[in-house]
Amino acid sequence: MNEENSMPDDNQGDDRLEPEDRRTLLRIARNAISLRVGRTVEAVPDADRSRFESKCGAFVSIHKKGTLRGCIGTFTADAPLHRTIEEMAVSASARDPRFPSVKADELEAIDIEISVLSPLKKIDDVSEIEVGRHGIYIVRGINRGVLLPQVATKCGWDRETFLKQTCLKAGLSEKSWNRPDTEIYTFTAEIFGEKS
Repeated sequence: MNEENSMPDDNQGDDRLEPEDRRTLLRIARNAISLRVGRTVEAVPDADRSRFESKCGAFVSIHKKGTLRGCIGTFTADAPLHRTIEEMAVSASARDPRFPSVKADELEAIDIEISVLSPLKKIDDVSEIEVGRHGIYIVRGINRGVLLPQVATKCGWDRETFLKQTCLKAGLSEKSWNRPDTEIYTFTAEIFGEKS
């Protein structure tokens, strides 16, 4: 997962979206990807979009046949959530350097997952990390790496493995999480997708 425009914040939040809101955000994400590849879509009415004026971070993950096809996100946002979702959906489909851009003929084969994030919380004790609840963001010098909460759950990792894998994602040695000059942040995410 790549990250954009990350700025740590110590405040945590836990607002929950209604099922209808989740469906609307997924539709907004799919529409953004469809428009990027030149497909016509039925627009989401402004009245529906206006329910998502809060400014928070989000990641959009794209899967194809159960395999990651793209994932981009941001921890902070200056725009309303619906615009952040649109931007991250387009980025995940076209700007994740690990994958080629999603093409129009793939639209039927992909599914979308959204993670709406709480603000980051800096921690000093890794025992605060709850696997399955928290995502991890690790910073050391110019190196940065993030893994969403669902990654540890899907992979069956314990806390130390989760920390090691986040370090590797950041381009660090797997034991770098234990160094005093490494900053560790946690966050929670409300995760929902077209298949859930």
